[in-house]
Formats: sequence, C-alpha cells, structure tokens
Amino acid sequence: MNVGLILFFVATAWWVLWLFLAIAKKATTIFIFLLATGAVWGVLTYLNVRAEEANPIGYILLVVPLFFLASMVRIINEYERGVLFRFGRQRGLLEPGLNLIFPLGIDVVRKIDKRTFTIDVPKQEIITKDNVPVLVDAVVYFNVFGPVQAVITVADYVKSTSLLGQTILRSVLGQHDLDEMLSKRTELNALLQKLLDEATDAWGIKITAVEIKAVELPDSMKRAMAKQAEAERERRAKVIAADGEFQASEKLAAAAKVLGEQPAAIQLRYLQTLTEIAVEKNSTILFPLPIELLKFFSSGRQQ
Repeated sequence: MNVGLILFFVATAWWVLWLFLAIAKKATTIFIFLLATGAVWGVLTYLNVRAEEANPIGYILLVVPLFFLASMVRIINEYERGVLFRFGRQRGLLEPGLNLIFPLGIDVVRKIDKRTFTIDVPKQEIITKDNVPVLVDAVVYFNVFGPVQAVITVADYVKSTSLLGQTILRSVLGQHDLDEMLSKRTELNALLQKLLDEATDAWGIKITAVEIKAVELPDSMKRAMAKQAEAERERRAKVIAADGEFQASEKLAAAAKVLGEQPAAIQLRYLQTLTEIAVEKNSTILFPLPIELLKFFSSGRQQ
C-alpha cells in the first residue's frame, strides 16, 4: 500500500469523525451535506491516489478536509449567542459551545454579546423649564435579551441606544425646573429608564438602569445659589436668636415675679453674687444698699 492510500484512509477517518460530530449536535442538514460531499471527495481522491505513479491532484485533495471541515466550526462563548444567516436569510440562533455551519460563505454567523453594556452619554446642554442653561451627563446600563432583533432590526444597537439616550435625556429634563432636577434625581432616573426601555424594546434591548451623573451650573447661577443659601442661613440664625431672647425674657419675667413676692430673696441673691465675684482678688466690689434701709432713714427725718 502506497503512502497516498494511507493518507486517504486517515483523511477518511477524519471525515467520518465529523459525521459523528454532526449526529451528536443533531445537525441533520449538516450531516447530509457532509455525507454527500464526503462521498464525492472520497471517490475523486481514491481514484487519484490508488495509482502507482504519483498524482499531484490526489495529494491536493487529501489536504481539502483540513481546511474544508475546519471552516465549518463556530465556537460560541457562554455570554454570547450566534445569529445564523443562510444565503442571507435568518435561520436560527446558535447556543454556546461548538456549532457546525455550512462552509464557503453559505452560512454567516453574527455573534451578539449578552453581557451588560455601559454607555457614557456625552454632556448635553439643556434649557430647564425655568430657563436655566445646564450641562447634564448620564450613564446607561443595558443588555441584549433578543439577539435576533438586535441584528435584524437595527444596524448598530450600541450607537443607536446612545443617540436615543441623548435625545430622551434632553427632552425629559427640559420639562422640569432646576430645583426638581437637583432634588428629584431618583424619580428622573426611573422616568428616563422607563422611556428608553420602551423605545428600545423592539430592538431586543433591555435598559437596566439610567443614572444622571452630574449637573453642571453656570458660574452666575452658582453665585446666586450661594447667596440664596447664605441668606437662608442668616434668616434661620436671626429666628433662632429671637426665639432665644423670647424664652429668656419669659424666664426673667418669672424670676422677677418670684423676687417680688419674696423681698428677702433679693438679699439672698445679693449675697450669692458677692460670693461669686469674691473669687477674683483684683475685683472691686460695689455693695448694693437695700431700699428698705433708705426708707428707714427717710422715716427718721420725718419724725
């Protein structure tokens, strides 16, 4: 047996292995295709390599299975799905793992990543409802739940989602005041996510979250807001001080009422005050003269 026949049987075994692989993958159409092309290849190759004298055509045919069969393999990762097109028509969805397709451009596979994507929406200049110009940027999180729709319905689903996010961001935020934009960011994020998810649902895109990252104000508006905050704090400080004075006046009025009812209490207060100021050695003490003592002297002169 010559070398050509040995190589032929090895190539035939390799082709038969692919037939079993097609059966294992339940690819009936691929199995029939491999069986038919294998029979044609086998007959042509055997006729060219069985001759005693070397035939270059036979050796060329022996190399065909290496490239022909290898081009039929498509490996899909776990986080991907493969959209299969056959003669330009969508024919199915390839699951993760090893898949067999028709070679020679008959089948074309478009791989779609199903992981979560992040789109950084560029800064958008927005005029709020109260005519304040602001710069707003946001981030959009989405994934593909329908690979077939993402390939057939839209040319570039990532770019289209980004542009649609910019449009909806300007449209929605332009309908709200600046105060609402700053204080109700959670509600605005939920509204943006809902509108964007409804618009991209036909593309097989699921919007998982929309977050407004920053709202940049003009310098003049920042100064006005700083003045407003400063005035608000001054107002609160004055109110607190006035409230403190009112409460102190109530306490003083109550204390004066108690002292008026008990004349001896004022003398005790004098003595307590003298005790407090006597601690300092360099203090000059002015002893208050009781009013009752002056009344005593005035009554003595009248007698």
